Amino acid sequence: MVRLEQFATPVDTVVSRMRALCEVWPERDGVAVFNRVYLAVTEEFDRRLDAGEFPDPQAAITLDVRFAERYLTVAEDGPVPACWRPLLQFRRHPGVRPLQFALSGINAHIGHDLALAVVDACRTLGCAPTDLEDEFERVGDLLITLEERIREDLMPGPDLLQIADPLTHLLGAWSLERARDAAWSSARALWALRELPDLAAEFDQRLDAAVGLAGRMLLTPLPD
Repeated sequence: MVRLEQFATPVDTVVSRMRALCEVWPERDGVAVFNRVYLAVTEEFDRRLDAGEFPDPQAAITLDVRFAERYLTVAEDGPVPACWRPLLQFRRHPGVRPLQFALSGINAHIGHDLALAVVDACRTLGCAPTDLEDEFERVGDLLITLEERIREDLMPGPDLLQIADPLTHLLGAWSLERARDAAWSSARALWALRELPDLAAEFDQRLDAAVGLAGRMLLTPLPD
């Protein structure tokens, strides 16, 4: 139990930083919409960690924190990868709905950041991605609740979400589960390229750009 408490502090720090951002941004701000959802998932991760649901807490915490740091660097005015630029550009656009902001943030974070976070965690722990597969799956299962929470909190009522509604089309064009599977494949590819830094950088750049394009599509302004 002492070992678990030793590694709990970084998660607490991540939660504190996300809560601080909630105090700074207006509620309707697009990044704030994503931040609130991500905060709830991180708090749930912390609860499950305390309950002993992760067999290797050090690995789970390392992956979770490295993952969150990728987002927090952007949120706290650090360098902005291409995948996050659409959300920051459109964060106050009146024609973009809260659900779109949330999906665009998830797309950037899972589609690009998660793969890099796996590599970051492997370097920190001195292991290969295959050694983190169980933790990746458990964290990934928790991320599924992120999508469920978004649907519960941000989805328009059934009377507003008809099959011809443009938002319905956007929802059907993106899948968190597919994004998570692609992130695992990308992480393995980046790890295999770790001794070829030029190729690894090119792979990352192309992944970043592709995810950014999808994020921009998700933020297409819609009519009321």
